[in-house]
Amino acid sequence: MNKKLAGILLFVSCILLASCSPFQPEGPKVSGFTFTNQHEEAFGLEQLEGKVWIADFIFTNCETVCPPMTSTMKQVQDELREQNLDAEIVSFSVDPTVDTPEILKEYLARFTDDDSNWQLLSGYSQKEIERFALDEFQTLVNKPNEADQVIHGVNFYVVNPDGILVNEFSFTDPEVIEKIVDEVKRYQ
Repeated sequence: MNKKLAGILLFVSCILLASCSPFQPEGPKVSGFTFTNQHEEAFGLEQLEGKVWIADFIFTNCETVCPPMTSTMKQVQDELREQNLDAEIVSFSVDPTVDTPEILKEYLARFTDDDSNWQLLSGYSQKEIERFALDEFQTLVNKPNEADQVIHGVNFYVVNPDGILVNEFSFTDPEVIEKIVDEVKRYQ
């Protein structure tokens, strides 16, 4: 192998290894948003300023992953409270034409009786949430025409007090609650 090719391979290998490193720079900063919560109040990045928050994408008539995701998020809420950790939870509806504030409030009441730190958001169009999810969280949201189910990612996202997305975890990870709590501890 000639020296030029060996140099190129070494360079490419270093880039690939660096991309696998656990010491990556933090992720993107979440852009400003203001939507409507389950209490019909405006809620957005302004209310989250200086706070750690955990986000996910769900919808209330989901027949598959959303109920267990929301149940897992309730366990995160309980563990944060148990450890006296301060964090907000923000669940974005991926079916905004169905998920009115009243429906979101009823849905959340099935999982928790304390929504003081948990906002379920809607108040945007389907196209807006699809673009928002992709641009801000690099996740897919798609509601096929004539369908009542929405395709969406199943990750939980941790955003630091500066509004930077610092980590994401699959809700199917058996250690997801512990990992999220550990991530929140970094900012307490």
